[in-house]
Amino acid sequence: MLRYILWRLVVMIPTLLLISVLVFTIIELPPGDYFESYVSELRAMGESADLAEIEQLRHRYGFDEPAPIRYLHWVGGMLHGDFGYSFEYRLPVSEVVGDRLWLTILVSTVTIIFTWLIAFPIGIYSATHQYSWSDYGLTLVGLIGLATPNFILALILMYFANIWFGTSVGHLMDPQYLGQPMSWDKAKSILEHLWIPVIIIGTGGTAGMIRRLRANLLDELQKQYVMTARAKGMHPFRALMKYPLRMSLNFFISDIGSILPSIISGAEVTAIVLSLETTGPMLIRSLQSQDMYLAGSFLMFLAFLTVIGVLVSDIALALLDPRIRLEGGRVK
Repeated sequence: MLRYILWRLVVMIPTLLLISVLVFTIIELPPGDYFESYVSELRAMGESADLAEIEQLRHRYGFDEPAPIRYLHWVGGMLHGDFGYSFEYRLPVSEVVGDRLWLTILVSTVTIIFTWLIAFPIGIYSATHQYSWSDYGLTLVGLIGLATPNFILALILMYFANIWFGTSVGHLMDPQYLGQPMSWDKAKSILEHLWIPVIIIGTGGTAGMIRRLRANLLDELQKQYVMTARAKGMHPFRALMKYPLRMSLNFFISDIGSILPSIISGAEVTAIVLSLETTGPMLIRSLQSQDMYLAGSFLMFLAFLTVIGVLVSDIALALLDPRIRLEGGRVK
């Protein structure tokens, strides 16, 4: 196992380098750059741009140099903790992200916990009460959750949250706390608004996890070792929890590779509809405006979390399911 982990860590280096080349190339593919887009936007609004200042910025950040040179400067800066400069916000990338990163982590983490707390009991209950009225009812609710677009649910909850609870529509806090340093009143305001995006974002994930857990658990409950355990008189709860549930969690462990980057990226469409101060809308805006250092740093961070998440999920699967270890040893 140790040899496998070391080999995977070594493979991560060329993988991330290849991803960085692809990210840089994709960002460079559209014609022009941020400064040209900025000048065009000003002219469309009838304003004039300081071309001398723009040329100075282009020279300062190497936009008059060939693309390979700029790529090497970008990658070398990231290795030293310098993620570049955001031209749109006129600040270093690390300062632009700031509070948005922590708010995104807060929303995504609470959403994941909410999804697990709801999905696991319902999925287990549906599998152990197959084809009962409660199973049909929970299946219907799950299908409705999967079929309802998050942005429609966001609009509905925004309305009822304002009518029933007096919670201000949009944002992750009351307007007077926007841009203000963290305080106890601001924290209470964030907690007051937090439940809306958590329910909206978690609805689809909860419904999908319920369906997958139910299907996997039903498959395990029909296998011979479960029937043998029941024939020996093992308590039904213990017979369920010791092996079938454990074996049916493989899909949950394999999802870690996608859960880690989703903690940072957040639900972009829902964040835009709710005007949340998270990193999702900022990432989309940076891609639209060709703010390359901000967009590239985001994408590289997501790629790094994806690679780490896949490694963690592979190790956890081998520890959870002995069949994977046995198959791996047999192939080797």
